[in-house]
Amino acid sequence: MLALLIICGGVIAYLLAGGFIHWILLNMREMTIHSQLGHVQVTRPGYFQEGLGDPYNYLLPDDTTVAARAAGDSALTVAPRLAFSGLISHGDDTISFIGEGIDPALEAPISAAITIVAGRDLTASPGSSVLLGEGLAANLGAGPGDTVVLLATTASGGINAVELQVAGIFATITKEYDDTVLRTPIAVARELIRVQGATSWVILLNDTAATDRSIERMRAQLPAGEFEVIPWHALADFYNKTVELFSKQVGVVRLLIALIVILSISNTLSMAVIERTSEIGTSMALGVRRRGILALFIVEGMLLGVVGGVIGVVLGYALGEVVSLIGIPMPPPPGMARGYIGEIAISPALAMDGFILAFFTTLLAGLAPAWKASRMNIVDALRHQR
Repeated sequence: MLALLIICGGVIAYLLAGGFIHWILLNMREMTIHSQLGHVQVTRPGYFQEGLGDPYNYLLPDDTTVAARAAGDSALTVAPRLAFSGLISHGDDTISFIGEGIDPALEAPISAAITIVAGRDLTASPGSSVLLGEGLAANLGAGPGDTVVLLATTASGGINAVELQVAGIFATITKEYDDTVLRTPIAVARELIRVQGATSWVILLNDTAATDRSIERMRAQLPAGEFEVIPWHALADFYNKTVELFSKQVGVVRLLIALIVILSISNTLSMAVIERTSEIGTSMALGVRRRGILALFIVEGMLLGVVGGVIGVVLGYALGEVVSLIGIPMPPPPGMARGYIGEIAISPALAMDGFILAFFTTLLAGLAPAWKASRMNIVDALRHQR
């Protein structure tokens, strides 16, 4: 019972810690996709490597039909974007910005995770409107209904300006993004920069798991010399670094739990060997070979691992559901402006990992006591405690 309690406790602790981190990464992945990047972006070759300083030499056509045809039925929407930058003024305040010209109707499914903090979205606003990031609006001192002026360098090198009304203020999961970005209808951006086309086509798929398959199909159908197909995870630097950090933390938790289980179970089974010394001597005197004694204790350790692993997975999953119903209030992490209510998401892969952790650590912990039991001298074992 003590051994089972230790194994179950280790599995439950691992599943709850791993499930919480899995939920964070899963939620962060979907928020990143549905607020900024989409699943796939199509650009001119080399745009993200060399074209950010001169984006207007990497323009795509207005018509996105070719991308929609290549994406097939897996695409929910294909939205053009025009990236630009410049200065925004409100009253006496002028600061720099990074702008995104978007088609509000086509962009709506991609922007499902964007929170409108104040005002309204561009889909419910006049054509001469702008949506400001929360940090950008705070630095500028502007709010819904205010008039702002965008000043930018045109594609030909001239200066152009446009006066817009602030439709609303938005927030995403990334504070750095909200501090610098504004969104405006793509027609306004084209008028300001005096270009046609888009710097990227953003594609939202039915399922994130289908991203790699869709990428392969699109790369096969689109001319490589004219278009570059880029998955979302190649552009999500903050997300990738977060995954790397949290994966290391889960690895450390797994290692610590494995050490605790191995040391505890090894000590428990060693005590069991000592208590059963006379029985071991009797069995060997009756003809049980040393490998039979070895196998006996190894199988006992394996059974402990199997039973403890199954019970631990079941209890861990149940506790995870209970905790998710209650919620875990979390403060804003680094790089984010708001806190959130966390949950526990125990995936089948994580549950299997917890079971394997219990099985193999218990099996490993039982090897030394089993070897010790099989090496006993028959006479000394029979005389134990006599």
